[in-house]
Amino acid sequence: MKLLPHHHDSILSSLPLSRLFVAVRLSPSATNFRCRSQPPAMVSSTASTSCLGEPDGSMKSKEEKLWGGRFEESVTDAVERFTESISFDKQLYKHDIMGSKAHATMLAHQGLITASDRDHILSGLDEIETRIDVGKFVWRMDREDVHMNIEAALTDLIGEPAKKLHTARSRNDQVVTDLRLWCREAIDRITAQIGLLQVALVKLAMKNKGLIVPGYTHLQRAQPVLLQHLLLAYVEQLERDIGRLNNCKDRMNFCPLGACALAGTGLPIDRFMTSNALGFTAPLRNSIDAVSDRDFVLEFLSANSIIAMHLSRLGEEWVLWASEEFGFLTPSDSVSTGSSIMPQKKNPDPMELVRGKSSRVIGSLVTLLVLCKGLPQAYNRDLQEDKEPLFDSVKTILGMLEVSAEFAQNVTFNDAKIEKALPAGYLDATTLADYLVKKGVPFRTSHDIVGRSVALCISKNCQLSALSLDDLRGMDPVFEDDVYEYLGVKNSVNKFSSYGSTGSDCVAEQIQFWISKLQIS
Repeated sequence: MKLLPHHHDSILSSLPLSRLFVAVRLSPSATNFRCRSQPPAMVSSTASTSCLGEPDGSMKSKEEKLWGGRFEESVTDAVERFTESISFDKQLYKHDIMGSKAHATMLAHQGLITASDRDHILSGLDEIETRIDVGKFVWRMDREDVHMNIEAALTDLIGEPAKKLHTARSRNDQVVTDLRLWCREAIDRITAQIGLLQVALVKLAMKNKGLIVPGYTHLQRAQPVLLQHLLLAYVEQLERDIGRLNNCKDRMNFCPLGACALAGTGLPIDRFMTSNALGFTAPLRNSIDAVSDRDFVLEFLSANSIIAMHLSRLGEEWVLWASEEFGFLTPSDSVSTGSSIMPQKKNPDPMELVRGKSSRVIGSLVTLLVLCKGLPQAYNRDLQEDKEPLFDSVKTILGMLEVSAEFAQNVTFNDAKIEKALPAGYLDATTLADYLVKKGVPFRTSHDIVGRSVALCISKNCQLSALSLDDLRGMDPVFEDDVYEYLGVKNSVNKFSSYGSTGSDCVAEQIQFWISKLQIS
């Protein structure tokens, strides 16, 4: 065996271990050294890999893969770095352990492993979960993903029984089972956060009873509406978001476990047992579909994207209303930021970021659609790329919902400025047309009469309510004194009476509905 020249000893002894490893590997005279990983004990997240010289002429820097029986060479470091997923899929560990426990229990029930093996596996998985929870588990990149990390660690911990756990199971059905369990819980977290935002919006509406604001179409003033009515529009949208998520959850709640790689298995497993143990509705019927389907992720990200769009619209409206040009809304200092150069600035940054972060959520959906569009059946490694967009979408939407609720709890509406702004735009014009319809005038004729009345107001620089009765009768003799009960924004709002409209009584009914549904005290 040819060793490094003696004169290198002093240099190498002064190098850190990581640099010593590089020096040994790069030296042309060091090819007889063998690199050996430390035993993968789950002791500390700071544990590192050591390189020890071995006099057998081999070099092995990585642990042999659990799938490596037919391979004679290890993958290169570049391939290992490129293909690993442990850096992000480790957050599936609870769901992976949950699935493994159900699988081990089923295997024992079916006589495929012994009760003793099952008990060792279950206690070992408990121990691993505890170590992960407290940060004493070492995640290893050379073990690729969360499944292999946990299985290899279980083998280190309990020995031979751990090698039986993967009976009648593939990482293909294992990962998608984990993913469905994770999504199911994520949906529950999101729907709960949506509920908190709904409560915040309803309470904000209750604080502003009777406040009339301009309603807009095409960003042009249209009709007067109660602020409560406008806020409840967002509550309705959020309720549909909850419905979409729950429908998505119903469709995703089917169990892939036992589908194995794609064809199922010839072993006598009971897929209904594992499905029931994990709280699924039933096993998926088709094993190919079970491992290749990501519709549930696409549907989930689609629902998240619609939520993000709703929140972005809310953010856009409130950012506009907080501007000097509108001045309808003032956020408290606790939900505002300032400028590094302009000392007078007070910016509604949280809602601007809500508007901006919607692009991330929508982008995650587009990523998944493009990822899946060209894949043949069944499992393809491309599907490893489904997790980071999914995780990011959920994290982002939860943050958007939380800060939107926080913002809603810390804003005030500027009644005086809103009231001063109300006369502009002839918001009572449609109500005046309704008055004529009640007098028997066809709506299209009424529309024309009111249009000419508005033109007269523009020429006189006055409101409709300031026109004299003679002015109005000059447009059409049908006008009488009672017309003034329809003019002005307050009279106009009070005339809306159809179900779901902005009339005071209608909005009061809506408020009461949401107080009851959301159990607001």
